[in-house]
Parts: sequence; structure tokens; C-alpha cells
Amino acid sequence: MKVLMLNGSGKQQGNTYRALLEVGCQLEREGMEYEIFQLGGQPVRDCIGCGKCTDQGCVFADDKVNEFIAKAKEADGFVFGTPVYYAHPSGRILSFLDRVFYSSSKSFAFKPAASVAVARRGGCSASFDVLNKYFGISQMPIVSATYWNMVHGRVPGEAEQDGEGLQTMRNLARNMAWMLKCFKLGEEQGISRPETERGNMTNFIR
Repeated sequence: MKVLMLNGSGKQQGNTYRALLEVGCQLEREGMEYEIFQLGGQPVRDCIGCGKCTDQGCVFADDKVNEFIAKAKEADGFVFGTPVYYAHPSGRILSFLDRVFYSSSKSFAFKPAASVAVARRGGCSASFDVLNKYFGISQMPIVSATYWNMVHGRVPGEAEQDGEGLQTMRNLARNMAWMLKCFKLGEEQGISRPETERGNMTNFIR
């Protein structure tokens, strides 16, 4: 089983990466594979609601969105990591995830997920809440830890000093691995995914 993680920071080896790496190393100890997908510093388009999504994902293929979607289809679980800018996730990761989920949310349904926020000081819980909303609307079980999934550090390397934050990352990984193993065992025992009812869309504004 494999967990796909998204580093929503433009710094490929910064504190957000360090937090995700702690999750990944513990996942390996639990017998899981992991990959950290780097969003990087390239431009990312916003979703414009054009309605032209394809089987591969977004109609615009000049960034990494469809590459991530292809990997997501094969992944069993997810962790999305973001630095905190003005008490909010990075605009880059939100633009990226808007297009990922708008075009390919079925690739994520019923797969466990967690979010991680990294800040100098404040704004982690608000950023954590924003990322979790992608999971809630996409039928993704949310993996918890022993605190909100946050790590503190301003410049690259400072996250190493946040002992409680890194401990939370390890506990998150343990819980993710446990949930994935439970889901696999359930499938082997013939427990099918719940049926999803669709069709009703209440619109009060005409």
C-alpha cells in the first residue's frame, strides 16, 4: 500500500517537506510505501470552471495537476502539506487542489487522507481546517493524530526543533497505516464500499 503526499511549498527541502518526511519515514516502519510529490515553484493555474475536464484530469496540461492525478489513481492514502501564509494555506496549493478535485474527485473517494500545516507561529489550525474540507466533500476518511497536524519553524531546519510536532507526524503515520490495513482487511472479508446517493441538488436562489 502506498501513501501519496503533496508538498505545497515552493521550497522543496523546507519545513513542510521535513514534516512530510517524518510521516513518510514512520510509514515505512509500518510497512507502507510513500512518495512526496513536489509542487515546486512553477506557475499554477486557477480553476476557471470551464467544465472541460477529461479522463486524465484538467484540460490544461501545462503544469503538474494531471501528473498528480495519475499518481492519485494508484495511491491508497494521502497527506497534503502546506506552509502557512497569512493564516491560510498557500494560494498555490489551493489552486492546485481545486483543479485536482474538481476534475478527478472520484479518484480520491473512500481513501484515507490527512492535512499538515507548517508555520512560524500562528495560522496552522485555520490552514489545517481549509485543507480538510477537500476530504469532507470527497468521501475521504480523515486520519487524526494526537494533536492537530502542525509543525512550527520559520527558516528551513527549524522544524527539527519542534519535538511535539514531529511526534504528531509519527502518530499520524501510525494511524494512517492502521486505517489502511483495516480497510484492506475489510475488502478481503467482502465488505463493500457504501452506496452513494446522488441526484438531489437543492438550489434556493433562482
